[in-house]
Amino acid sequence: MGADGDILASFLVVGANHRSSSLAVRERLFVADDGVPAFLDRLRRARIDQAVLLSTGDRVEIAALAADAPAAQDDIIAAFAEHAELAPTEVKGRLYTLGGIDAVRHLFGAAATLDSLIVGEAQVLDQLKARHLIAREAGMIGAELDSMLQAAYSAADRARAETGIGEGPVSLSASAIRVARDLHGALERSAALLVGTGDMGELIAKDLLAAGLGRLVVAHPNEARAEALARALDCHEAPFDALDDALAHADIVLCALGARHYTIAADAVTRALARRRRRPVLFVDAAIPGDVDPDIDSIDGAFRYDLADLERAAMDGRADRRADTEAAWRIVDDAVAEFVRNRGGRVAVPAMLRLRRHFEEMRRRVLAEAPDDAEKATRLLVDRILRAPSETMREIATKPQNERPDAPGGVAWSTVEGVLVRLFRLEDPDTPNDRDGRAEDEENRKEGSA
Repeated sequence: MGADGDILASFLVVGANHRSSSLAVRERLFVADDGVPAFLDRLRRARIDQAVLLSTGDRVEIAALAADAPAAQDDIIAAFAEHAELAPTEVKGRLYTLGGIDAVRHLFGAAATLDSLIVGEAQVLDQLKARHLIAREAGMIGAELDSMLQAAYSAADRARAETGIGEGPVSLSASAIRVARDLHGALERSAALLVGTGDMGELIAKDLLAAGLGRLVVAHPNEARAEALARALDCHEAPFDALDDALAHADIVLCALGARHYTIAADAVTRALARRRRRPVLFVDAAIPGDVDPDIDSIDGAFRYDLADLERAAMDGRADRRADTEAAWRIVDDAVAEFVRNRGGRVAVPAMLRLRRHFEEMRRRVLAEAPDDAEKATRLLVDRILRAPSETMREIATKPQNERPDAPGGVAWSTVEGVLVRLFRLEDPDTPNDRDGRAEDEENRKEGSA
């Protein structure tokens, strides 16, 4: 797409998140870091000009620029279906597609983590920046998409700096660490199990490690996902089919799968506690919907906290979170509007440059004709600047509308006049200065034509 293309008409987002599809579908769609270049190459072969692919625990989506956005939408859906080994018709109903300014707002909101399960959770922004780098190395980031992403990052930084959205996830994580210490004492002697790769679970796991956690193990139904997260966190991996054994060795269990059924069942917890000789276990359910069966609350030695419990421990009330979220969305909306305005200005630059070069060539020729006569040179210049526009305006004003340039529909004279007034900030044509100016223009025209 050229620099003077219409970025809004060319931009689209296609993806799936925690609201649009099940975990099972998102797992099929997920693209690990090492698979991103091949996926982007698939899009390039479909004549999609620029694209970035974001895959997290809660979302998988493509933000793309393409000259033919409707065709690009179908190509992206086909690429997702091929990757997931599903028919395009099976995938299409589970994906959302946004275009134009709605797509821009979605991208900015996602960067500011206003579209996440946990508002203000910073993992998504970090992951987006990492995927931005991968896309750039793959040759799929041009000036247009890069400028949009940079504007989205700036909006995200402002939202976090000027509102309290960033405090929520940090407080939730801090609450989990505080509860873990209350239950187990020094974290250096504790082991944790992270089940799933949801963003909030990963954040708490990272903070536990930073706080001195002795050991962390990751388990996930998708072995590739578990391996990738274990590498990222520099920790161990456990087979998902050996979850009972991993539970028996865990003092803290972080659940972030969101499988829409209980991953941690009460009977599994009872068996694990028996093997642990009743040493207690803290369960932090960071999944939406929850992964931990609430029935474990009745089991001695099992302590279950979900996000609402952590939030109650961390914050005075949800009203503050809502106010911060609304303020952050206002910042994002302002940033989107500014980006669109600035983009429109950049779109006009090539035409402005052509106009300037055209006038500069006129000026050069006039100076060559009258090198030592400033008055004559300026009169000649004004006449030549106005000659072609004047002829075109007379043609538009005198022809029937259906015969005017750009027919059918033609160009209404009132539209042309309005553009002229706006471009040149013209005074009312009946003012004395303007009448004198018209007389002088006529005199200049005659002299210039002589």
